[in-house]
Amino acid sequence: MSTYRLNHLLAPRSVALVGASARPVSVGRAVLENIHKAGFKGQFGLVNPRHAEISGIAAVKSLDGLDFVPELVVITAPAHEIPDIIDRAGRRGSAGALIVSAGLGHGPGSLHEAAIAAACKYGMRLIGPNCLGIMMPGVNLNASFAAHMPEAGSLALISQSGAIAAGMVDWAAQRGVGFSGIVSIGDQIDVDIADLLDYFAMDHKTRAILLYVESIKDARKFMSAARAAARVKPVVVVKSGRMAQGAKAAATHTGALAGADAVYDAAFRRAGVLRVSDLRELFDCAETLGRVESPTGKRLAILTNGGGIGVLAVDRLVELGGIPAPLSAEVRKTLDAVLPPTWSGANPVDIVGDADASRYAAALEVLLADRDNDAVLVLNVQTAIASAAEIASTVTELVAKYRQQHRRWAKPVLAAWVGADQNIIQTLSGAGMPNYPTEDDAVRGFMHLVRHREVVEELSQVPPAMPDTFVPDARGARQIVTAAIADGREWLEPVEIKNLLEAYDIAMVPTYAATDVEQAVGYASEIFAQGGTVVLKIMSRDITHKSDVGGVVLNLTTPEAVRGAAANILARAKKLRPEARIGGVIVQAMVVKAKARELILGLADDPTFGTVVVFGRGGTAVEIINDKALALPPLDLQLARDLIDRTRVSRLLKAYRDVPAVKQDAVAMVLVKLAQMAADIPEIREFDINPLLADETGATAVDARVAVGPPQRKFVGSGPANFAVRAYPSQWERRIKLKDDWRIFVRPMRPEDEPTIHGFLHHVTPHDLRLRFFAPMKEFTHEFIARLTQLDYARAMAFIAFDEATGEMIGVVRLHSDSIYESGEYAILLRSDLKGRGLGWALMQLIINYAKSEGLKIISGDVLKENTVMLEMCRHLGFEVKPDPAEPDICDVKLKL
Repeated sequence: MSTYRLNHLLAPRSVALVGASARPVSVGRAVLENIHKAGFKGQFGLVNPRHAEISGIAAVKSLDGLDFVPELVVITAPAHEIPDIIDRAGRRGSAGALIVSAGLGHGPGSLHEAAIAAACKYGMRLIGPNCLGIMMPGVNLNASFAAHMPEAGSLALISQSGAIAAGMVDWAAQRGVGFSGIVSIGDQIDVDIADLLDYFAMDHKTRAILLYVESIKDARKFMSAARAAARVKPVVVVKSGRMAQGAKAAATHTGALAGADAVYDAAFRRAGVLRVSDLRELFDCAETLGRVESPTGKRLAILTNGGGIGVLAVDRLVELGGIPAPLSAEVRKTLDAVLPPTWSGANPVDIVGDADASRYAAALEVLLADRDNDAVLVLNVQTAIASAAEIASTVTELVAKYRQQHRRWAKPVLAAWVGADQNIIQTLSGAGMPNYPTEDDAVRGFMHLVRHREVVEELSQVPPAMPDTFVPDARGARQIVTAAIADGREWLEPVEIKNLLEAYDIAMVPTYAATDVEQAVGYASEIFAQGGTVVLKIMSRDITHKSDVGGVVLNLTTPEAVRGAAANILARAKKLRPEARIGGVIVQAMVVKAKARELILGLADDPTFGTVVVFGRGGTAVEIINDKALALPPLDLQLARDLIDRTRVSRLLKAYRDVPAVKQDAVAMVLVKLAQMAADIPEIREFDINPLLADETGATAVDARVAVGPPQRKFVGSGPANFAVRAYPSQWERRIKLKDDWRIFVRPMRPEDEPTIHGFLHHVTPHDLRLRFFAPMKEFTHEFIARLTQLDYARAMAFIAFDEATGEMIGVVRLHSDSIYESGEYAILLRSDLKGRGLGWALMQLIINYAKSEGLKIISGDVLKENTVMLEMCRHLGFEVKPDPAEPDICDVKLKL
């Protein structure tokens, strides 16, 4: 996720426009006039070979004619001229170009390729082509053909649609909402959504980021950037194409359930991005997030002069998962003293239709002081008795006073004036109060705030440790799959599937493959001898769903019954599907569990996000019931639990009436194991366990299908190429022997290491902490440590070292690469009482080797000059050590790999 040179494009000190037209109705003319009207403060030049001036602005014939070097070149020229313009700009030293023009085409030999090649020669960044442009109010730059320039504010908008960006500007102009930046990215020839997420996540002027997405080009890059951004500020997305079908027909139930939009939904959830369904909801999000901070909880107090609208607000609040704030006896008594006897006496606080400004103020003061609510929603239905405008004015004055008195801890106050005129809207907006046309919109706005707080908490959760007893036979499992592929097969045989599941400690009913009737009788007799009953299923690589041809017979209890059923199954399959290859029948022990739940679990392949884990209610009507949830692997137990909880069938996993609860985490562990299997064996294309029977004793697979094929590499970089989110890199676990036969174990950091790190820090002196963090560190909060431990293993890596004898943590080394994987910045911290024993040297060598494996070219770091031990070690490792020109107390260290 590269922010390389983006500051020069989005906050340039100089701009040149190439291609402005003298024609009144043209894109070039509109862009020129917008730049001029916005009052850009930096140097500006106009380039046009045919006109000496346009709209009173002097023009030069080429970029070479400018008396300055433009940081940003805005291009509205015809497509065939663009590669040459970029080349000229690069030669002059421009940092990048905004290509508003369309028509560059795609593929080898296209203008698209020529433009990229020209930019790469000079390290230029490109925004566009085929876009509306950019609007950066903070630097008075409107390099777009939008109708309006937005006000300065704290929202950033990244849009794949120019029309959506223009619509947001128009809406914001009416609501008084400002933007830190609006970027229309068009065809994303270079700068993409992920790059801009990185940029605005680090921009101190941006409070929240809004996205309009049509498709994601690089899923792993997007996931890493979105997750990093969502940790520090709200990221809200609206995606078009919600009803679009998957890219290919699915051969399994899990494949059919994993529709394209459902996968996007799972990806947004995993990244911590708030998804909204349409532009109206996006506007509401912008209204809310642009004005107030998230509340500490989800208890909402509602103040209204209309009982009906208050009840509607409560209904919507409860439906969306919020909580109507309770009113304590003390608060009710206080409200009784300032309100007429006819007030509602509960939440919503209905102060009756004749309520005037003073009554609103009296009630609002009580609710603002009440610690049993987390936010207040003020509703007003206009009447002929009291002035709605006067009430709005009084409420905003009171809220402003409240915020002034409680700057740090002020709770959000939202408003909905039904049927309000523009003056009232301006009063509320001018006071920084989120306001909405209806109570429904207001409640949704509040719940967006709540959801953002929950997302931040989820991203900082410490998942439970995996059981040490789970050690899969990945090698054996891989041999099963590779042998099938070598045999030219696309599907595993039933016995192969059973062996595959056993390799990952997933229970499956006894399963045998019989090529003829008599072999089926023989296998069935073995099951009968153990007191079991038998089920027969047709065995065919061409019949996806066995029940479609009557290929399943249950409850067989004698060899004679098996003989007759097997003959009938084979005959029926040959008659109904004469073209199908029929290999015989599957003989299985029949599991009769009256109180077991039928579930479906599996893996599907998505063309954008790679492997997806699917969970839901199983059985033959699985697609009709459509009770499912999706997640991107890898999974830990907590993520697996969350996946299960997002389905309706999750309620049936709990105890009810005489049905015991399903064994704790039995199903979650199967999901985790499946995700690990997908990481170990990318040749698995689809995996379908249906049904998985779950009860108080555990979980057992009854039937499964596995599609295999040569791995289709999707994502660059290390880790499973089929995962949009990198898996835990177990291949980097090391046992190292240091001097004096000191043996240590080093592995990549995991989220559950947070308590370990807290304990480790007690063994680091304040002096060593200051050398590491460049400032005194009095305490380390949960949020701070959680952010250190929650790695995506894409841009950030950390190795944690343990003393093998004691099991105690003794050191940690980190590396954070830039988004184009050119260079990485390191940091290291050791237990203060164990320094000087070779631990630091070993960890530095490990992180250097890791950087080389990732293809990084440079490792760098900042070291305090007083940290002479670290500087000396860097020199011995080959780092170049130089004083920082801007910080006299710091040395820059750099190692070329």
